Amino acid sequence: MVSVGLGVLAMAAALTAPARAAGAPEAGLRAASGDAAGGPGWSLKSTGTDVRFRGLAAVSRTTAWVAGARGTVLRTGDGGRVWRDVSPPGAAGLEFRDIEAFDGRRAVVLAIGEGEASRILRTTDGGATWTESFRNTDPRAFYDCVTFFDSRNGLALSDPVDGKFRVLATADAGRTWKVLPSAGMPEARPGEAGFAASGQCLVASGPRDVWFATGGGATARVLHSRDRGLNWTAAEASVPAGDPARGVFALAFRDRWHGIAVGGDYRTGLPSPRAGAVTSDGGRIWRQSAVPPPAYRSGAAWLPGSRAAALAVGPTGTDLTVDGGRTWRTVDTGSYDAVDCAPRSGCWASGEKGRVARLEAR
Repeated sequence: MVSVGLGVLAMAAALTAPARAAGAPEAGLRAASGDAAGGPGWSLKSTGTDVRFRGLAAVSRTTAWVAGARGTVLRTGDGGRVWRDVSPPGAAGLEFRDIEAFDGRRAVVLAIGEGEASRILRTTDGGATWTESFRNTDPRAFYDCVTFFDSRNGLALSDPVDGKFRVLATADAGRTWKVLPSAGMPEARPGEAGFAASGQCLVASGPRDVWFATGGGATARVLHSRDRGLNWTAAEASVPAGDPARGVFALAFRDRWHGIAVGGDYRTGLPSPRAGAVTSDGGRIWRQSAVPPPAYRSGAAWLPGSRAAALAVGPTGTDLTVDGGRTWRTVDTGSYDAVDCAPRSGCWASGEKGRVARLEAR
């Protein structure tokens, strides 16, 4: 059990059931701000591998999928006690960075890289068989993230091609994909790109709203579409960029209005000031966190049932906010790349050296 500071999440036991009243989770989190033994914490689960898992999909407290290096995909249906290797055959040369799962049987996984290294595969039988549904044939494209609005409609994001970010769309649960028209996409700035760090550079909320985050350019930006990726508006985020290693790495929206952004500089040992931002108007304006995460963070997730509590993770720790992203405090020092919470219950984290953990009471 990893419990460095995670006693602050004493009310996170509410993650096992729906919140009993509006505001209950965050109120309890504030009340339990100490490091008392016996509180909830990240419980490490043995995966039997040293693969780095940047792709993570939390289905529930019992079911989760992870995807990572060497074409590896694992699935658990018993809370992490047993992880089944359901890697696609012949995928050892692929680098999986995102996975979206609808339940314990249906999932879509994204491999990243230039040209044909970017691929999308899907399974409908728990990983027993996989079908490659998209292979990038444009050497200029590099796909970073994938997201779904529901069990059928989804998008995938590529770095700019011909000066604009490229977006793929599916309307049949990932069976087929098509490139969307670029007329409604603003011009990319010099050096601007997305980060394939945790599968959260592209996120959706509700049936039509979707956002993606950038870095590398002179400033970091968040682009928003209200029509499933046809037309986009761009807003500058307060997270510093100006370098290929800096920008916004992850977004999380609890509804179509309220979102958080985290990032920084992913290079080990380099500072990441102002590594957090918040919006309350759907991404038109991003405000710097008054007390941001203290270091680079690559993943973020809202706690189920909460209107103000969220987690951010990175190689140097986990941070908690109980005021919607305005202030953060470090509650764990373990290394994670991605964090995801199921809509009703269950938060999971994944990262280097096969690390996967679930948030649970001691």
